[in-house]
Amino acid sequence: MTPRIAPGRRRQLGLLNWGIARLLSRVAGVQDAHVFSTLGRARGLFRGWLHQSATMMPFGRLERFETELVILRVAALRESAYELDHHRRLGRRAGITDRQLELIGSDPRSSQWAPRHRALLAGTEELVTTKDLSDATWAELASYYTERELIEFVMLVGHYDALATTLRALRIERDRPRKR
Repeated sequence: MTPRIAPGRRRQLGLLNWGIARLLSRVAGVQDAHVFSTLGRARGLFRGWLHQSATMMPFGRLERFETELVILRVAALRESAYELDHHRRLGRRAGITDRQLELIGSDPRSSQWAPRHRALLAGTEELVTTKDLSDATWAELASYYTERELIEFVMLVGHYDALATTLRALRIERDRPRKR
């Protein structure tokens, strides 16, 4: 897959975005996190997107484990290899096991999940596939999460669904692990 817009370097990104992209690549454990070095070419739009993203992950109200469950389920449903690669690493750091990673993609309704996590995964699937939540799904989620967390959940799903679209439309290449 050839990227439609190549990842930028210092000149294309500007010093600030280049520095942000370098730092986030290091944190991600990759040579160049292409999502950042590509979107960084949009300068101020990139920084605004990054601020919005960060308020949901990693600085959101949902537990990091749950945030990663949601993101990974969106990535699995959208078949976003980039998001899957990136968030499998982050999910493991948040405590998601290899078995759970497998279940997110193959059996999100497994009885191996806690009831609140089954509800979260089912709600994620419903939002991605129908762009809405039924009253029954909403009621189940509301039995576990506050209003603030529910708003964040809906926005988190929508954000990563949109990001999967961006990654696919721009043909952003998967990252390569950093050389050790």
